[in-house]
Amino acid sequence: MMNDETVLSLDKVSKTFSSGERSLEVLKQNSLEARGGESIAIVGPSGSGKTTLLGICAGLDTPTKGEIKLNGVSLGDLNEDQRSEIRNQYVGFVFQNFQLLPTLTALENVMVPLELRGEGDVEAEAKDLLEKVGLGERVDHYPVQLSGGEQQRVAIARAFINRPKILFADEPTGNLDSDTSHSIVDLLFELNRNSGTTLVLVTHDRELAGKTDRILRIDNGKVLEEA
Repeated sequence: MMNDETVLSLDKVSKTFSSGERSLEVLKQNSLEARGGESIAIVGPSGSGKTTLLGICAGLDTPTKGEIKLNGVSLGDLNEDQRSEIRNQYVGFVFQNFQLLPTLTALENVMVPLELRGEGDVEAEAKDLLEKVGLGERVDHYPVQLSGGEQQRVAIARAFINRPKILFADEPTGNLDSDTSHSIVDLLFELNRNSGTTLVLVTHDRELAGKTDRILRIDNGKVLEEA
């Protein structure tokens, strides 16, 4: 369910990468908004700037020009530590390559975001989320003992445990076979609906993009809304 709260806003955001005397403008004067509970897909050819845009939206990278507000907070006014704090408070991530910590069990991986916040007694909540993603029997397994699909389920549980306002997913099904992809997509959207989180995902998968409320396409550095 969408609401009128603006969770993410970009105002005339540009990003230029420089190498020696050459510079490449990957993003050009882009403005957009995402509301509470909204799902948005970002599509476009390889190298078009999709992941760069996602990183800027999440405060992992800074724009060359323009302003980003995450949950009403202007990221340009913050230093790296402050941006990290905002991410810990409001943001969840799901990546193509899972990014689980290999020395931690599934349960311990899911608990990490809340432990970073200094919250204690989070084990029951982490177990509950692993149950929801179908891994109640695998809590003590390490990433190497899990299939790709199971690892992504752990990553999704980890992304939702800090009750994020906004979830960024970068090619969440990119390393999975089609059957596993479908179940991961269903799970992602179900958890998203139930928690009212805003979802912004980068994908090459048109079927996945078609499940979102809006599709944005990056073309020649400009973000355009698809009809």
